[in-house]
Amino acid sequence: MLQSRGLVALGAGQRFGDVAILAFLVAQALDGILTYLGVLTLGHGPMAEGNPLLAHLMGTIGVGTTLAIAKGLAAGCGALLHLVAVHRLVAGLTLLYVAAAIVPWTHILLTGSLF
Repeated sequence: MLQSRGLVALGAGQRFGDVAILAFLVAQALDGILTYLGVLTLGHGPMAEGNPLLAHLMGTIGVGTTLAIAKGLAAGCGALLHLVAVHRLVAGLTLLYVAAAIVPWTHILLTGSLF
């Protein structure tokens, strides 16, 4: 019925994939925002970033520019994975970002301490 009107009903797999990429993009945005706040407000500068490559780039080209490039690249890679229907990997990467980046940065920002 929906197809006769030019609409296509989404299957469960496609809905899972759409939710996974949306969650992945939200996780990227949150990671970028929390990292930006942490690096600028904790007094440690780029040394607060756990990724040595990103920390170096932050010191070289700036925090905002580095994070915009890194998060844009990650979002693009996630979108590519979504387009080739590797939805479980996108969902797994989302959980990894939540556990390894968003939760730690949230804790750090709430307590005001890296350690």
